[in-house]
Amino acid sequence: MPVYTIHAPLAESRGVGAATDRFVFVRDGFHFWAFVAGLIWLIWHRLWWALLGYVVISIVGEVALSMLGAGSGTRLTVMVLFALLMGFEAASIRRWTLSRGDWRQLDMVVADDAEMAEQRFFDRWARQGLVNDQAAIDRGAPPPTRHIPGQPFSRPPSAATESIIGLFPQPGASR
Repeated sequence: MPVYTIHAPLAESRGVGAATDRFVFVRDGFHFWAFVAGLIWLIWHRLWWALLGYVVISIVGEVALSMLGAGSGTRLTVMVLFALLMGFEAASIRRWTLSRGDWRQLDMVVADDAEMAEQRFFDRWARQGLVNDQAAIDRGAPPPTRHIPGQPFSRPPSAATESIIGLFPQPGASR
């Protein structure tokens, strides 16, 4: 089953009454149309920086193959490999573009199709009273540190009264 990631605009993801019609569901996996017509797929999804990179890489690849004197079979193989890469990485490119803007990933859902993914996400969202807590999924936050009250990872190490296994069997003994 495919995995879908759900993205919302940052301004709307902070409020309780977020405009749910603007949520974007991105399917992970191979995208056939990105493989067949990568240029058109990038334009359709308005991925402008990725489109620029696609065009630059295509031109540089053609120039490099021309300078190397590659035959038509080699050129076809390189173009097919580039198209395969585009098909496999299309979802990642779309998620990257959303993350560069003011969009945040809200959740991940496993479903057969986009309609089922929407249904599962909104069922869970309504059932849990999800308020788009960005702290739970913000990828840019630093890792948790010690001395945070109520967190299991913030407990200090156990006292040195217990036996120690290793090179120094006596707690506090010199080397």
